[in-house]
Amino acid sequence: MSLKRTLWTVAALAAVIAVGAYAAFRLSPAVQDAVMARAARAQLTRSGQLPLADDALRVLLCGTSSPMPRRGAAKACTLVAAGGQLVLVDIGPEATENLNLWRVPVARIDTVLLTHFHSDHIGELGEFNMQGWAQGRRTPLQVYGPDGVEQVVGGFNAAYAPDRGYRHAHHDHGKGLMPVAAGEMQSRVIPPFKAGEAPAGRRAVVFERDGLVVTAIEVDHRPVTPALAYRFDYRGRSVVITGDTVYYPPLVAAARGADLMVSEAESHELLEILAGEIATTGDARLAGVLRDTTNYHLTPVQAAQMANEAGVRELVYTHIAPPLVAKPMEIPWLRGVQAVRPRGVRIGHDGLLVTIPLDGGELRFEALRD
Repeated sequence: MSLKRTLWTVAALAAVIAVGAYAAFRLSPAVQDAVMARAARAQLTRSGQLPLADDALRVLLCGTSSPMPRRGAAKACTLVAAGGQLVLVDIGPEATENLNLWRVPVARIDTVLLTHFHSDHIGELGEFNMQGWAQGRRTPLQVYGPDGVEQVVGGFNAAYAPDRGYRHAHHDHGKGLMPVAAGEMQSRVIPPFKAGEAPAGRRAVVFERDGLVVTAIEVDHRPVTPALAYRFDYRGRSVVITGDTVYYPPLVAAARGADLMVSEAESHELLEILAGEIATTGDARLAGVLRDTTNYHLTPVQAAQMANEAGVRELVYTHIAPPLVAKPMEIPWLRGVQAVRPRGVRIGHDGLLVTIPLDGGELRFEALRD
């Protein structure tokens, strides 16, 4: 038999098998149920992709877009893992879905740090809290932030109050499986940052737990006040998450010597092109809103300059604006960065996991999968 005839025979048999399998699935409830059970088993037994071993400081980007939507990118969210502790910095829309798809144990996340209160940084606080509670968290989620965090947390608690009641009534079964108290978040104001005060580069230790020290750093995101960055130090390794800010020397000083800087950035040049095109459609209001954002965000070049001045080993961009809808658009977005910082720079994406070994070795970068 010729090779060509053999290949045709194999292809025909494969087609017959495929048609037969589909017919069996379509006509047999037993086959449908077996397929469902197998698929569920495969998903439920899949290991979480976030290592929890105490051999590194780990940073997971769980939301890297700006308020402008981009398919496949949630709004602002970064997770830090150290010594078995899991801490979120901001929780923007769509980020909870990412965490669940990656099988991150959200019930173990008991702390959220908010940089400021723009909607793309807080919009999923209620949903994340509910998911962690439903999946087994037995204590209230602790939400830290500057002056105003009590209003934000109180608002979400009030909005979700009926939901908590429904879920407790339906799922608790009188056994304490979903205690109502654990579903209500608690706010923790970080002093001395007061609303309405001009930024003065102040710092404050947020907490120290089992070797992990978290420091809040005042940044300049006016008219938003206060706005914070956060530094995490763990057993000689460190990461700084800038939040939203302009170029700010006190942040450079506070980031000195960090292994990793996760920095927001916005290409003002590309944003101006986008705003100009929007204006030609007659929507001058939206074009003006976009142009306003250039007054209080870092450019990629400025972020690179800050990383250099702080002596940071690696810089990863997040909160990326405008959306990079195609890979080639990274080239103009990074325009000028190469001249300032030729190495140690990368554009972040949802699912980027950065591992900072405690022994001081090279940082490792990998991508989580849904």
